[in-house]
Amino acid sequence: MDNEKKRTRRPNGASSIYQSADGRWHGRVTVGVKPDGRPDRRHVERKTEAEVIKAVRKLETDREAGKVRKAGQRWTVKTWLTHWLENIAAPSVKPNTLSGYRVAVNVHLIPGLGAHRLEKLEPEHLEFFYKKMQENGSAPATAHQAHRTIRAALNHALRREHITRNVAMLAVPPRVTEKDVEPYTVEEVQRLLTEAGKRRNSARWAIALALGLRQGEALGLRWVDVDLTAGMLKVRKARQRPKYAHGCVEPCGKKHAGRCPERQQTNPDTDETKSKAGKRTIGLPDELIELLKLHKEEQGREKAAAGHEWHEGGWVFATEDGRPLIPRTDWDEWKRLLKAAGLRDARLHDARHTAATVLLLLSVSERAVMGVMGWSSTAMAARYQHMTEPIRREIAKRIGGLLWQSPEAAAEGDPDEPEQAPDKGE
Repeated sequence: MDNEKKRTRRPNGASSIYQSADGRWHGRVTVGVKPDGRPDRRHVERKTEAEVIKAVRKLETDREAGKVRKAGQRWTVKTWLTHWLENIAAPSVKPNTLSGYRVAVNVHLIPGLGAHRLEKLEPEHLEFFYKKMQENGSAPATAHQAHRTIRAALNHALRREHITRNVAMLAVPPRVTEKDVEPYTVEEVQRLLTEAGKRRNSARWAIALALGLRQGEALGLRWVDVDLTAGMLKVRKARQRPKYAHGCVEPCGKKHAGRCPERQQTNPDTDETKSKAGKRTIGLPDELIELLKLHKEEQGREKAAAGHEWHEGGWVFATEDGRPLIPRTDWDEWKRLLKAAGLRDARLHDARHTAATVLLLLSVSERAVMGVMGWSSTAMAARYQHMTEPIRREIAKRIGGLLWQSPEAAAEGDPDEPEQAPDKGE
């Protein structure tokens, strides 16, 4: 009898199937080890033996494929997103990226999906949520931002084995139609530069339209980054939108800290550029060098007039007392400039599209364009460089000249035709 028990005894860790007194069938499968070192035994329960055998075999297959959720805290979407936002994303992403994550998580994702168990979340839950967002007035781009945020959060949950798949990779995201960008023509750029010349910090707009610097890159420039003798400009930092905290001892009554009379800025003036490729050195046209020289002289006069009120920060583009320009103020000035020049409204970032298209007009090589614009991939050229009317006309002219020229002219201009040897008497 004892020998028979030894033969039928299952090894430690093997799956087991048994029937309880109430007639239900149970299975237990060892899938790993718990955080405290004990075996992680998972339980399944079914009405029949065949059903429980099938469930046990599936759990064993998932175990071998690494698809079994790790033992530990049972996360909800709310608790995981909160943990991910504060402990994973916050220390590792840029402040502007984190701000976008916070809005997506706290305003949209937690109210809409927070009660779901993390491991029970399905792609259909996300798709229904995106649809509801748009029905409630959110733009498709806002719903798409929520999608990108939860996809990033679930990627971390997947790598830590809290879930066995990232359902955001399976869900169909909202369709976002990119707005057509129509860059300004050369004539319109000239009108902008003429109007900008009548204003303070006029070189700011020349840099945007000629070199295509991002807003943060232009506002983050310091004079140590500009070599007017060598005609070079170095992009090293990007201006951040300032954030504030209340600095008042007695409550000032202002809801937003930015309006507090004693406000305290809580973030640095600048941060690293958007990407590694954003750190670059750009050659300056002679005309822009002259504009920057005049601008520096004008800033010197403002510094002398401000006296002790001047805040020395070395900024290329500053307020009248030397402080760095605020991005929102800079944006407002762009809108006023467009109106004064009599041009159609456009985003400030469209100046960057215009600069990239000018480089296309000049037939600058793609590699050189990447260096000027600070792109890390050639795919950005297709996004920023646009087929304008002059480019279309030039292409049409070349096609017509090739297809409709006379045979005689074609023969005369054939580059493969060997040149006639010069007469020895010449």
